[in-house]
Parts: sequence; C-alpha cells; structure tokens
Amino acid sequence: MRRLGSVQRKMPCVFVTEVKEEPSTKREHQVPRCAAPWSGRAGAAGRYRAALQPFKVLATETISHKALDADIYSAIPTEKVDGTCCYITNYKGQPYLWARLDRKPNKLAEKRFKNFLHSKQNSKGWVPVEKNNKQYCWHSSVVNYEFEVALVLKHHPDDPGLLEISAVPLSDLLEQTLELIGTNINGNPYGLGSKKHPLHLLIPHGAFQIRNLPTLKHNDLLSWFEGCREGKIEGIVWHCNDGCLIKVHRHHLGLCWPIPDTYMNSKPVIINMNLNKYDHAFDTKSLFNLLSKIDNQKFGRLRDIILDV
Repeated sequence: MRRLGSVQRKMPCVFVTEVKEEPSTKREHQVPRCAAPWSGRAGAAGRYRAALQPFKVLATETISHKALDADIYSAIPTEKVDGTCCYITNYKGQPYLWARLDRKPNKLAEKRFKNFLHSKQNSKGWVPVEKNNKQYCWHSSVVNYEFEVALVLKHHPDDPGLLEISAVPLSDLLEQTLELIGTNINGNPYGLGSKKHPLHLLIPHGAFQIRNLPTLKHNDLLSWFEGCREGKIEGIVWHCNDGCLIKVHRHHLGLCWPIPDTYMNSKPVIINMNLNKYDHAFDTKSLFNLLSKIDNQKFGRLRDIILDV
C-alpha cells in the first residue's frame, strides 16, 4: 500500500460549504488540563472560541472543485481522529516529536527552533517537544528520546479487527504526521485513562482506513454516519493520489460530536510493549513502564485499560 499523506495545512471540505447563522454544535471545554485554560495549548483554545461562535459551517450537496481536481473518487478514505496534530522529524541529530505551535513559546524555546527552521522549510508552525516540557507535557509522555521510541496505537498486523498499543521506533515514523489522543486532549472523546492515571497515544494519520464507505453523496454519507457502526467517527479524511487531503466532519452534516460510543472503542486492544530488548529500565512513572506492567494483556476496548501506578 502506498504511504498516505501528512497533514501540514488546513484540509478543505469535500463539499462546498455555506455559513448559517445558527449556534455552533461544536462542543465546549476542549482545553487540555496541562496548565492554564487559555494557554492555547494543543489547539484547544481556538476550537473553544469557535464553539462560542453563533454560526454553523454546513456542507451543501455539491462536491468542491478542490476535491474533484484531486480526483477524490480514487482517493483512500480514512478515519479522522479527534486529537491534536504532531509531526516527527530530525532535530539535534535524532528523530523528535514536534507539536503544533499554537502560541509564542518562551524565548529559549523560540530561539532553539528558529535556529532549526532554515533546514526544514515545512517546519514553520511546529515546535520540538523537549523532555519534561510542561507546556507540552502530554506530548512528552508518549516519546522517549533515550531509546528513541513512541507510544503508538494502530491495527494489529495480523488481525485488522484488533487494535495494538506498542513502542515504535521514532525512525520508523520520520516525516510523518500523527494525532495525539488521550485523557487531556480535546475533552477525551475516546475515554482513555483517568484524571489520576492519564493515558495518551499517537495515531499515524491514515492508519485507520475505511473499507465500506458509501457513494460520495451528501445523503448517503449522512446515513452512513448516523446508521453504521463504522460511521461512529469524528469524520473522514481522503488521501488523494497527488498528496492532497480532503475531509468531511460530522459537523459539516449537522451531526454532533463527540458521541457516546465511538467506533474506535468498539474494537478490542492488546498491549504489545516488548521492552525487554532495551538494556536498562524506563522511568518507573513513565507511560512506557506502566504499560509494560500490563504487557500482552487484551482489553475489550480502549476505555477499559487501567494503569496501575
């Protein structure tokens, strides 16, 4: 299968949209709990303000020119995951996780990444996630730079009906964008972890392909979102052959999100950390160590995973 595109800019809707002067159905209280509520962290403040806007952006029945130009009919549809976008690229001589730059960082951090931007033209808008960085603490919890690994959620390689949480080499994820999901991201629509024992994971963009999508018609997609188990997702992202990404969100169709029972939580999940190959132990309080305590265990769904500190 060809490698799918990365999210480097805002994605257009598959349909032509129109603005209606009605209260938005977007949820409130999306601000991550990493620090002060108006920090703008993880993209939440912008979405929180959007939730207060007195209008809706709704899809018409007309497919957009951008979608047609990108040959949307031959594109690969994937699940749009509700989290915050991240990027993995080299920094200081090794693979690093980068977060969306949602506000101006402190002067030292700004100087560090500005010195690096000239070598990465597409790095504007991203900031490297340093170890123990309080501003990006949830991002930092899913990577270990000493062992150069990341906590990733994806389909099990031998069973597409089974999800797998594993420690993946950062080098395997180079130049990819991913979605960070979890307890303190966007109101935790997938029910991961708890306030006492937060759990966060990375999902590569395009990881969850949609196999039985209906025809690309407004009413057919609306029925699919409302009536199919596979439709219990935030939205769809089409990966086009030219690298273009096109989306549709439940809100575009007048549907609510989040919803009680998501498709992601309908599948069993297995923990496959396999940390024995590393010469010494991970920090005892790290997510890597906590998940290794339940290694090889299978759970009925993501929200059933309980971390024991």
